[in-house]
Amino acid sequence: MSLWARVNQLPQPVLEQIRYIYGNSFPIEVRHYLAEWIEDRLLNVPVYQHEQDSAYEQEAATFLNQLINELERTAINLPEDNVTGRIRLNESARNFRQLFSHNPVQLYSHLINCLQRERQCIAYPEECVNVQDPEIAEVINGLQQLQMLVRANENDNRNLVKDYEHLLLEIHEITKNKAQMEGIDNAQLREHARAALAQQERNVNETVTLITGKRLNLVDNFRKTIQLTSQVQEKVLHKYLTQWKINQGFAGNGASGMSASNLDTIQAWCENLAEIIWNTKDQIRLAMKNKSKLNIEEPNLPDFLPQSLVEVTNLLKSLITTTFIIEKQPPQVMKTNTRFAATVRLLIGNTLNIRMSNPLVRVSIISEAQAQATQQSNKASEQSCGEIMNNTGNLEYNETTKQLSVSFRNMQLKKIKRAEKKGTESVMDEKFALLFQSSFAVGHGDLVFSVWTISLPVVVIVHGNQEPQSWATITWDNAFADINRVPFHVPDKVSWNLLAEALNTKFRASTGRSMTPENMHFLCEKAFRASLQYPVSNDLTITWSQFCKEPLPDRTFTFWEWFYAAMKVTREHLRGPWNDGSIVGFIHKSKAEDYLLKCPRGTFLLRFSDSELGGITIAWVNESNDGQPQILHIQPFTAKDFATRSLSDRIRDFEDLFYLYPNKPKNEAFDRYTTPPGQPRNRNYIPSEVRAVLMPSNNNPISYPNTPNSYGHLQSPDASRDTPTSGYETLFWT
Repeated sequence: MSLWARVNQLPQPVLEQIRYIYGNSFPIEVRHYLAEWIEDRLLNVPVYQHEQDSAYEQEAATFLNQLINELERTAINLPEDNVTGRIRLNESARNFRQLFSHNPVQLYSHLINCLQRERQCIAYPEECVNVQDPEIAEVINGLQQLQMLVRANENDNRNLVKDYEHLLLEIHEITKNKAQMEGIDNAQLREHARAALAQQERNVNETVTLITGKRLNLVDNFRKTIQLTSQVQEKVLHKYLTQWKINQGFAGNGASGMSASNLDTIQAWCENLAEIIWNTKDQIRLAMKNKSKLNIEEPNLPDFLPQSLVEVTNLLKSLITTTFIIEKQPPQVMKTNTRFAATVRLLIGNTLNIRMSNPLVRVSIISEAQAQATQQSNKASEQSCGEIMNNTGNLEYNETTKQLSVSFRNMQLKKIKRAEKKGTESVMDEKFALLFQSSFAVGHGDLVFSVWTISLPVVVIVHGNQEPQSWATITWDNAFADINRVPFHVPDKVSWNLLAEALNTKFRASTGRSMTPENMHFLCEKAFRASLQYPVSNDLTITWSQFCKEPLPDRTFTFWEWFYAAMKVTREHLRGPWNDGSIVGFIHKSKAEDYLLKCPRGTFLLRFSDSELGGITIAWVNESNDGQPQILHIQPFTAKDFATRSLSDRIRDFEDLFYLYPNKPKNEAFDRYTTPPGQPRNRNYIPSEVRAVLMPSNNNPISYPNTPNSYGHLQSPDASRDTPTSGYETLFWT
């Protein structure tokens, strides 16, 4: 059964959540009609990739072209009576071509994340029923209430303008009557005119009192509108947009899934707020203008209009400056002279005429100290500690997506100026950030705003061997940075359980499958260099130094370097068997031996080597000459070995390995990943192939039962890679 078929059997609330994560840019009908086609191509693709890699971009571009072709083909093959389906699929093909041709990675990564979320919902449906957040309802209700208030204020202000006009006419009439009265000679007529004039003045005073009451009521409604706008805006910006920004850091560690509200929803809220604030600002200015026209002093009544105008302008400033965000973060480990990309977006770009000016955005790289100074002064720094090529672009409005954004696709960091190091700090510990800044006028140009935003921290490297430690710095920062911190402070000590969750997220995103609780406990004991009770207490903490600075006992590498190497070799060479559960990986050597001693000869399991970075070894059950079971360990294989022959091919070559622990025939576990025999390049030659065989090492001159020990004199092809583990080595024959 396809993944999509199983998804459609889930409870309705879960289905609604899944439909929500696909968003407006990917119609759910496309997922339905192309279910198996999409799953065949994306289901086993890892969630986390270096999106700036040319190979990844090429994969995304190829997928997009194939998707568009498949949509058009499927639309043609739909039954003739399914007109709606045909229209929808053809429309989707056109939209995909228009929206994503310049950035296919955006669609590719989005779909991979969506499929990952579907898998999570199937595995844990009860956890995916996201009960409606009552605060979301508060935001929606608040916006609706504000829109009604604004309409009422507009209507009251309009009526008040008419009242002002009538009042001014009456005042003008009184002035005219006064002048006429002075010219009346007849005393009786003059007295009658004076009485009429007095009545007119009484009427005018009553009208002034009535208008004053209406104006004060309008001012009070302005204040209520501003107060409610402030409350709603606080929730939108400092709860939902802030959470979205926090999730960006988690996503840097490979986290997937949806947040409480996606960015398009937040943008819709922000655009509504911008219109409400701007309309209120205009209404306040109109009320101030009309009051000045009347020129009536109200000594006993405070004038709240100027203060209200200041408050609403501050709300507008906060909204504009906060909604200038980095939609696609730059790579957090950045290599000099290497192309990278980033995207910034202004969430209120569809309002206030901002999109008409296509504001210029400039990018610079700043140090940690410069980031702190920028945050403290709330002004973008003119300083830079490096040189970035192709670092300017204009915000452009997309009519289809309704977004005002700019994508920088070809930036390169040419130079970097580093700070002086303290103590044991290295270049891989030093954090920088990209600073994006712009300025533009809003409305009719009467207000100009300067906006800026800082990226997640980046570590700048010049060589690939600096990557592992750099990713330690970034992983720790993404997992434990507080949103309101001083850039880029992080705690020196954290809960192990929180770190374990971050490591598991990163491993799952990189390889496609989570670690088991037993795997996680093994990592805990490895990190702390001790045996610990399961499960470990939430009070157990680990320091930054233990995580990635102090070497493991009797080793030249740290815990992080060991973990990173295991993750890398799994992602690049072992993804299929790992996702199938055929690799235990994270297990103590002694525990692996305990498991295997209970199994028949030829049973084996796969574990990551303790002594060799990025090495995986095979532990298996053999029989000694006296017939007793003996556990042997084959020399670890690394990425260099897998470049020659895959793990699955090697396991097939080893004729003495029969069952994958506990009792699965090895062909069932690994045959799907073995390399099929290729055609000879030249029919005039006899074909040959590389194969791996087991050969006893000098430390283990063990014969198979009833088999002469005829290979004891053979040596390892690479003795420098021998490990303290006694076991079998491999020899290649062609």
